[in-house]
Amino acid sequence: MKNISKYNLHKILKEELKNGSSDLVTRPSGQVIRDRIEREIGNEEDGDVIALDFSKIGVIDYSCADEIVAKLVSRLLGGEYGNRYIILTGLNENQEENIEVALERKGLAAMVELRDGKKILLGSLNNYLKQTLNLVMEKGGITAKELSKDMNLEANTSGTRLLNLHKKRLVKRTEEIRAGGRVWIYEVI
Repeated sequence: MKNISKYNLHKILKEELKNGSSDLVTRPSGQVIRDRIEREIGNEEDGDVIALDFSKIGVIDYSCADEIVAKLVSRLLGGEYGNRYIILTGLNENQEENIEVALERKGLAAMVELRDGKKILLGSLNNYLKQTLNLVMEKGGITAKELSKDMNLEANTSGTRLLNLHKKRLVKRTEEIRAGGRVWIYEVI
């Protein structure tokens, strides 16, 4: 299991903006916060999970959600942060709503860990990948062969679905040597 690095957005907000607010509002504020996060991501190990913790944040408006979350996810998918993952934690309902709109407008998706530990998807993902992701979350981890069997899919179809989820940084991929040779296991982040 790789490391999870928790980024306390409230602490970053206090250190960077020094305005006494607990709210993430305006695009310029979001840019300052994102710049700080990007500087710190460079220090993380390959394969690490970056957990953006919103638990002590009040409001996050759409422009700040777009500037921080959507741009981070977009750049992650563009390969700017290497083999790392982003998960959102500590979100309340209003924060979820604004972040989801920001992600959907750019055709992006991100994993969220709720306060009870349950994981959900925010943003935009086509239905067949959602079904596949739900099965991965249900099982904790799965191989393409297992997915083929469970969803009655051709082997190349299940492999492609899992690879697409990995490319979207919604699941982790680890390699195992089994009796039949090398096998990729796709797991929830």
